[in-house]
Amino acid sequence: MTLLTLPGASSLALSVRAKALVFEDPKSLALLGRVHEVAPRSGSVLITGETGTGRELVARHLHELSARAGRPFLAVNCSGFTPSAAESELFGHVGHERGAFDGATSPKTGWLEAANGGTLFLDEIGDLSPKLQSKLLRVLELGEVVRMGTERPTLVDVRVVAATNVDLEQAVAARHFRADLLHCLSAERLELAPLRDRPGDILPLARHFLAFYAKGLELGPKELSAEAAERLLAHSWPGNIRELENAMHHALLLSHGPQITRADLRLSSLDRVTLQRSLPDPGKRSPSEEARRSPLVGALVELFEQRPPNLFEHIEELVLRTAYRHCDHNQLQTARLLGISRNVVRARLIRFGEITGSVRGTPRERADHAREVTE
Repeated sequence: MTLLTLPGASSLALSVRAKALVFEDPKSLALLGRVHEVAPRSGSVLITGETGTGRELVARHLHELSARAGRPFLAVNCSGFTPSAAESELFGHVGHERGAFDGATSPKTGWLEAANGGTLFLDEIGDLSPKLQSKLLRVLELGEVVRMGTERPTLVDVRVVAATNVDLEQAVAARHFRADLLHCLSAERLELAPLRDRPGDILPLARHFLAFYAKGLELGPKELSAEAAERLLAHSWPGNIRELENAMHHALLLSHGPQITRADLRLSSLDRVTLQRSLPDPGKRSPSEEARRSPLVGALVELFEQRPPNLFEHIEELVLRTAYRHCDHNQLQTARLLGISRNVVRARLIRFGEITGSVRGTPRERADHAREVTE
């Protein structure tokens, strides 16, 4: 079994990243074979897969297996930048005194230059703005970095490994991502299956995390009971490896004795595939056992069986109207409840006929909105 871990995993802050990855399941072993094929090549690599599947670990392994091993490996999350800082962080700047943006008081080397000779891992590449996509394309095509505040290019030799959990082809079709950049990034592609699709990795990872955290908590060795192992294999792991790590940590805190039992496991009830599994087979009219246990899923399955026209819009309208009335017809509170903008709430309510286009909100809503802006 091949085990990969992040450097200094014990000191890393909690995040959605996977801190360990094993290659035990047949799908993982096939991926490992592809990694060994791709690593010696010089082109860019695009790694796709859900959050928490171990994309950074694969990128690090690619680097260690390549001729660039021993040189810099830098990992950057593109979604972690503010728009104003993203260009400076990636490409650097020459300093305020030479014409860069306000606040740039001294020259700065960007991540692309800092990774010169090595590998730069760009996670969540789909979050790059169009302007930065164009500048990154120049790096890939010409090997040139242009710092902010100057037009003079700096030559760099860096291998870019990008990763995403979104469909970049769809992003290209929606004109959110450049087709030529996608072509350059995906000279080689590696796809990480979600943990639920590689069950052979679940128990080896669980045992690794048990040993890792037992050592940190100064506990003795812990084993998985047969019932606990069965429960782990049956779970769909919507949070992938990160969720499994948390589950093992919590189980250790709850456990008594040398075994982790089924009762020690606190697994998420949020299941990405529950709805899919709850859909009836073609020709069947009754909801599944899972649908009967969940009123919301059962209601959705009933709608699916009725096959009304414009189903998605019907569900969206029902959610908006119900939330709006629950919030005492307050648009701002409805937006906060649903986690969307007030403008979206207002546009939907007008479309669904709940309010008219001339309505600009109640006095209380206008006061709440003014207060939110000043805060």
